[in-house]
Amino acid sequence: MTELRALLAGWRAALAGETGSASLEFIAVGLILLVPLVYLVVTMSALQGGAFAVEGAARQAARVYVQAPTPAEAEARAERAVLVGLADYGIDAADAEVSIGCAGAPVCLSRRSVVTVTVRVQVALPFVPAVITRSRGASIPLEASATQTVSRFWHEG
Repeated sequence: MTELRALLAGWRAALAGETGSASLEFIAVGLILLVPLVYLVVTMSALQGGAFAVEGAARQAARVYVQAPTPAEAEARAERAVLVGLADYGIDAADAEVSIGCAGAPVCLSRRSVVTVTVRVQVALPFVPAVITRSRGASIPLEASATQTVSRFWHEG
């Protein structure tokens, strides 16, 4: 019992000189844990915004493509839809790759043909210098596809 009292007295004496250091330790450890957590949240929100952008752009481009009266108008409408869809999320459409594929018919705009639009972008990680981002070393590729069928009542013109 005396040994326990002596041990507790030694701890009390050692802890008596620690006044005020708990708040400093809390701030230091809090920053070490909080900064990476905040960066993770910001990065995930940027990637989620990019995913929404490519998905929405692909879906709208496929929709307007199959409703166009002519193939030339279909290309123009799809391009406009991608521009608007990506701009809504702050992504530069000049960096996007858009591909349009057709199945079920030799011509894309013919009755019951299936049109697939694929949009690809590179989403840069936040707070990464532009020198690294230009080489695409610090960017994440995102891709989305959407498929629509041309109406059986479609006619050119």
